[in-house]
Amino acid sequence: PVRLTWCFWRFARPGSGAISISPGERKIAPAKPTSPSVPEIGRFVIVKGFIDMLKNQAPRVKPFFNRMLQLAWIITAGALTVLADGFESPALAQEQGYSAYHDYQVVTVAEGLERPWSMAFLPGGDMLVTEKPGRLRVIRDGVLLEEPVSGLPEVYAAGQAGLLDVVPHPDFMSNRLVYLTYSKPQGGTDSTTAVIRGRFVDDELADVEEIWVAHSSGRGHYGSRLVFDGQGHIFVTVGDRQASPSGDLENHPAQDLSNHNGVVVRLNEDGSLPEGNPFSSTEGAKPDIWSYGHRNAQGMYFDRDTGRLWLTEHGPQGGDELNLVEPGKNYGWPVIGYGVNYRSGSAIHESTHKDGMAQPKRIWVPSIATSGLVMYQGDAFPNWRGHLLAGGLRGEQVALLEMSADEVVREETLAQGLGRVRDVRVGPDGLVYLALDHRDGGTRSIVRLEPVPRAEVQRPVPPGP
Repeated sequence: PVRLTWCFWRFARPGSGAISISPGERKIAPAKPTSPSVPEIGRFVIVKGFIDMLKNQAPRVKPFFNRMLQLAWIITAGALTVLADGFESPALAQEQGYSAYHDYQVVTVAEGLERPWSMAFLPGGDMLVTEKPGRLRVIRDGVLLEEPVSGLPEVYAAGQAGLLDVVPHPDFMSNRLVYLTYSKPQGGTDSTTAVIRGRFVDDELADVEEIWVAHSSGRGHYGSRLVFDGQGHIFVTVGDRQASPSGDLENHPAQDLSNHNGVVVRLNEDGSLPEGNPFSSTEGAKPDIWSYGHRNAQGMYFDRDTGRLWLTEHGPQGGDELNLVEPGKNYGWPVIGYGVNYRSGSAIHESTHKDGMAQPKRIWVPSIATSGLVMYQGDAFPNWRGHLLAGGLRGEQVALLEMSADEVVREETLAQGLGRVRDVRVGPDGLVYLALDHRDGGTRSIVRLEPVPRAEVQRPVPPGP
């Protein structure tokens, strides 16, 4: 009877009126049911078998166990019904989410992509998705096309290297240009960040040209986010290439303007050098550098309304950062920061502040492994307009950052637990799209957040007198 009571509690609990209060919410919503696992049903069957044995061996208690057996069959039928409900098709699965301003559901858009890194929306409804192993894929009318886009160059794909960002030109309708960043092979296991562009025609990339190659070397930390400023320029991030943050920190490659380790560069759209870059007249400096002292920036957004360039970058163990990037500024890595060495937890930085080095607008300790950044400007979630959405890999979340001018005034966590969020984009429909980078082989690749009506406030009924 005790085991039966436990089984009944376990299976009945999701529908028992339990409540959950979401962070940032002032309302109480029903707790989401969870399906019983196969081991739990197995334990129940064992209990039932034990009852059957006692029933056959102890006639004196037969009436009692008949009642228990009837209850067992009732619970089994209910449990199997709940389990069947839990076997919903992944492509149709929807999770409910909550925020202070909007409720939303998570809907699967595409499955079967391998390590998706970036998404881009094209006029006409197509979506382009990069797969880190080196393929560019097309999602058309909600279906992932079987054949990848042809015409790409050789990609070095190992560790953190691969085919990375994809961004259409602002005038794609007239020029059909698509820009991609990737890890360019340099012989053996060497590679560096590079930018190509080509014309996307008939599901092929034609007239491909390499427009920029970073002068950097190392094992990982390619950066590789690319944005347009709408004024004829592109910005590209390059990571510090995992150069060791030890010894004389001010001589670290990310503090050295003669290379592209740990920088943001500003180029003309054809890859040439524009006027007005801050180090164009500095002897020994790379003239395309816009800012430096970054670790590994994998989220970037240019706000054309204000001219602000926002960037999220990975810290080490702790110390992820949101930075407002300004020309010529040094963002401090590894001299200053808020993280520590992996595993040992020993100090890396001289301090958290230093004259001449910029401070982040937001830090995350512990790290959420920031990747993907966008500012919401759509209509589907009107109260999110002007908020930044920052993806998190290790955190398996999206950080919703409410902004006041150039300061973060409030943060909420969205879409937690779906998987490693590699990229965040806002579609032409105003919905929020997430690329999930499953290192364990998961198939649910692209999802979107859709608004749903606010849930009714449900409060527990107080016990009677």
